[in-house]
Amino acid sequence: MKLFSCLMALLLFLLQAVPGLGLPKDTLRCVGYHGFCLHSKSCPEPFAAFGTCSWHQKTCCIDTTSNFHTCQDEGGHCVPPEIKCLQEQVGLCPHREWKCCTEV
Repeated sequence: MKLFSCLMALLLFLLQAVPGLGLPKDTLRCVGYHGFCLHSKSCPEPFAAFGTCSWHQKTCCIDTTSNFHTCQDEGGHCVPPEIKCLQEQVGLCPHREWKCCTEV
């Protein structure tokens, strides 16, 4: 799995180095969370859907066995940055600037 992640990172680096071959923002965000873009609307086990890729044409799937768990998996809920959390929780939110909170 680590070899595959390294190869994906190298591929992304090469694509960004060539002018005109940049990746869409949603794809970069997915890969930034160590996700994979799949054509199907649902993700195979042990992956969970986490947004979109390729201009909303594919599903971003993240590995639920890694350290990158979604906020809801950790018992929290995502809130926009203007809402104050009484207690923050570790976990990924669909919007990058949002926070994962257990108490609002």
